Order: sequence, then structure tokens, then C-alpha cells
Amino acid sequence: MAIHDFTSERLFVDAPLQAGERITLSPDQANYLFNVLRLDAGAELLVFNGCDGEWRARIDRPAKRTAVLDTIAKVRDQTGGPDIEYLFAPLKRARLDYMVQKAVELGVARLRPVMTRRTVAERINLERMRANAIEAAEQCGVLRLPEIVPPERLDAVIAAWDPRRPLVVADEEAAVASPTMALAALPVGSPLGVLIGPEGGFAPEERAALLSRPFVLPLSLGPRIMRADTAAVAALSLVNAVVGDWR
Repeated sequence: MAIHDFTSERLFVDAPLQAGERITLSPDQANYLFNVLRLDAGAELLVFNGCDGEWRARIDRPAKRTAVLDTIAKVRDQTGGPDIEYLFAPLKRARLDYMVQKAVELGVARLRPVMTRRTVAERINLERMRANAIEAAEQCGVLRLPEIVPPERLDAVIAAWDPRRPLVVADEEAAVASPTMALAALPVGSPLGVLIGPEGGFAPEERAALLSRPFVLPLSLGPRIMRADTAAVAALSLVNAVVGDWR
């Protein structure tokens, strides 16, 4: 049996959710309901806003291109997830979209682009990242949306890092070959960060600076070299399985 209702359409709304709420949707959302999902007045769907749980709502159509939702009842309380900050060197468009979606599905709390010496993508579209995060949450039953942090230089991020929060860094030369053994040193459920570098790897001085920090935990991802978006899925899955909420 499915944990959640995956038969109903789901929609993210940027509005408070409570009993008897009447929510006017944007023109784009109205178009999505009427012309993409082929719903109409009287149809019901599930809505969430990232903080007030999941609600069943009914569509009202006061005008041809206008959609209003009337909340009916809460069907799921708000859920949280692991306190994982996912830091990554931005990728080019399609692969960045994929990586953001998978990170949301894997339950990260924050998405933090970091600029490294070998970062390929120079511009980061935060609105596009948010749209991809919302789409992933809508499709996968996720209630929590990650915070999306503006990009920063890697050296600035490391300099300001809270040393009480371990930072797991994918490192193909990690001294401990077994990733599960390396992660076993961390307390289960503790806040942490996961950092995946750029396609060409960290520059030698960047890697040296990272490994000099006592809060950094180098993590091997096995004998094969992965693309950055694949490494993200692998690292986040390992973290969830060993010290996150998959236990």
C-alpha cells in the first residue's frame, strides 16, 4: 500500500493553509489546472505550502481563466526530514535541474551552490532551481521544500562554516575506502553538510584547504569516477542510509 495518496493531483501554493481557506491561484497555475491537468470546477486535488501540511481542496472557477481553491480538510500533517545542507558546484542547465530534483526527493533541508575554481556554470538561476524543487515535491509526495541559498565562493563558505556541523566531502582519495565505515563515525540524526565538487574535481589548493578543517569528513564513493549529478544521488543516499532518516 502506498504511504501517500499518489492518485490525486498535487499542487504547491504560496499561501497559508487552514480550514475554510480560499486561495486565488496565479494565471500560470490556473492554466496548469485547466489546460494541462484538464481539471475543472468541482474537481478536487491535494495542496501543500511547505509548512502547513497537505490539504484536500476543491476547484472553483469564477471566470474562464481564473482558479480559486477552497480547502476542505487536512489529510497529512507537516513532516520534516534530515537536517542536511547540500552544497554543490553548479552544473549546466539540464543536469542541474536533475540534481536539484533528486536532492529534493532525498530530503535535503537546504540547497547551497558554491563556486569553485573549476565550476563550469557561471550563472545560477535561483528561480529555476525553486521551480524544479517544487515540481519534484509535487510529483513525489514531499511536503518540505528546501531552502535555496544564493551562490557563494567555496572559500567563503568554508571560512564561515559552523564547526559543530560535520561536512561530508566526496573525495576519491579518501583514506577510508568504505563510505559506510567513514559515516559510522557521525552521530545518527546529527545536522551535517554534504559537498560535491565540480566535474573536474577540486583544485589541489581547495582540496588541501578542505582536508585541513577538523569538521570535514572525506567520503569515498567507490572505485568508479561519477559525474557530479550521479555523485550527488550516491552521497545523499549513503548519508540517509547510515546516519539519516532511512534507518
